[in-house]
Amino acid sequence: MSDELFFRRIALLKKLAWIALLGVLVAIAGSALSRSSQPPPWFFPAFILIVPAVLYLLLLTMWHWKGRYVGTHSDLWGGILLIETSGWSKLVYLFRHIIPDARGTGRYDRSGRGARA
Repeated sequence: MSDELFFRRIALLKKLAWIALLGVLVAIAGSALSRSSQPPPWFFPAFILIVPAVLYLLLLTMWHWKGRYVGTHSDLWGGILLIETSGWSKLVYLFRHIIPDARGTGRYDRSGRGARA
């Protein structure tokens, strides 16, 4: 994956994250305003706003691992990302690899001075 493609994907993830945040706020507001025990009608729009960000994060995690992973545990991450279904490993990978790659820090330092592990 080229830098240009990666940065476009990160930009799209950021946009989807803001939309998902709106969905979370809609769900919270809907829950606060709901007086019945049934799911309020607010949950469907909130769900529609949140799901694209979650699905795109899952895809971006796999794309990053396949094309840009820098580290010594490629087989471990590949197995965890494929087998684990709750999404927690994708969040860990996001903070350990995708965000540092987007910022160009740590093992993803583009200046050549970073520690490549």
